[in-house]
Amino acid sequence: MKFAKISQKLALWAGSPRTFLGAIVLIFLWGLSGPVFHFDDTWQLIINTSTTIITFLMVFLIQNTQNRDTDILHLKVDELLRVTKEAQNAMLGLESLDLKQLEALRKQYRQLGEGETISLDGTVVQEPRSRI
Repeated sequence: MKFAKISQKLALWAGSPRTFLGAIVLIFLWGLSGPVFHFDDTWQLIINTSTTIITFLMVFLIQNTQNRDTDILHLKVDELLRVTKEAQNAMLGLESLDLKQLEALRKQYRQLGEGETISLDGTVVQEPRSRI
């Protein structure tokens, strides 16, 4: 639980405009220090190592916050399905389906929507079906 709280705070901090500006300033200062260090290998290694470590850690941070956001979104959609009388409650358990089953379900819903378009005012317009 502590990791989740820490990652949320770090994600908010890392995504802030102030942090972005700080990163730009650090890169600018590093670039200006090039002539002092004669653009040698150690000078380049500093930026390469720093960015690699930061990127490596940010992957885990982003994945954690993405998982949390996805879980929250699923819970909200589940609640909407639960309270909608016409909704199929079977949709609440889609997480247990494999990829083939999800594709088959997606195909069914795509077929349900064929021939229908939504007008600019939000109403569904039934297109005439062609006779074959």
